[in-house]
Amino acid sequence: MFISDVHLGARHCHAAELADFLDGLRCERLYLVGDIVDLWWMAQRRASWGAAHNRVVEALHALRRRDTELVYIPGNHDRPIRRFCGLALPAMRVRRRAVHVTADGRRLLVTHGDDYDAATHFGSLQEKLGDWLYYRILTGNQWLNALRGRLGLRYWSLSEFLKSKSGAAERYIGLFVQAGLDDARRRGLDGIVCGHIHRAALLQRDGLLYANDGDWVESLSALVEEHDGTLRLLSHLGQVLAEIPPRMLPMACDTGEAAAA
Repeated sequence: MFISDVHLGARHCHAAELADFLDGLRCERLYLVGDIVDLWWMAQRRASWGAAHNRVVEALHALRRRDTELVYIPGNHDRPIRRFCGLALPAMRVRRRAVHVTADGRRLLVTHGDDYDAATHFGSLQEKLGDWLYYRILTGNQWLNALRGRLGLRYWSLSEFLKSKSGAAERYIGLFVQAGLDDARRRGLDGIVCGHIHRAALLQRDGLLYANDGDWVESLSALVEEHDGTLRLLSHLGQVLAEIPPRMLPMACDTGEAAAA
């Protein structure tokens, strides 16, 4: 299982939904692909931390007690944790990036994705302006879904809808996807698993696999690998949003994590 961009401690984190999702989870390895704790938000604004956030932490501890291997790959919002990369902490291993080997033999780069900001021409000024605008859109998203909940309607992402209607946002996402695929190709790998841009996706392009496990601010999604190597993008309710079947191999292949280049 792969999850990222939880942003625990930030105002717009859907901690309760994630806690429910983790409570029913059984997996051999869980990759935490960056921005799990939003140290950026907590340093600049008042932290938003309640019972649901504690439930997420408790659910992760419960997974570890059930022998789930936890691999933490810090992102840009939890960047200080990168100082611990290479260490095996009591509850998890912290890595700068990893290479995950699927059951069908695909070797996938696992990285948060903020390394590709330069390739998308997303500079510091744009980042600050985008962050300011984005959090205001998320506030509108929060209010809208509070109303939808009272009406008995399912969660719907206003921010995702607005991004899909923005040509600039779509161009940025396209550049990001290509930068990730180019990085995987340079490393001689079969694809990439990342987060960062809060746009869940699972696709194949030019012989490479691109998987973005989404986030727990907008899309409320996760990526899972089944025992045969099938990859599925799941909603927080367990719905299959996208799927890539396993590739045919002449012989069985062990799954695991390899050292990243």
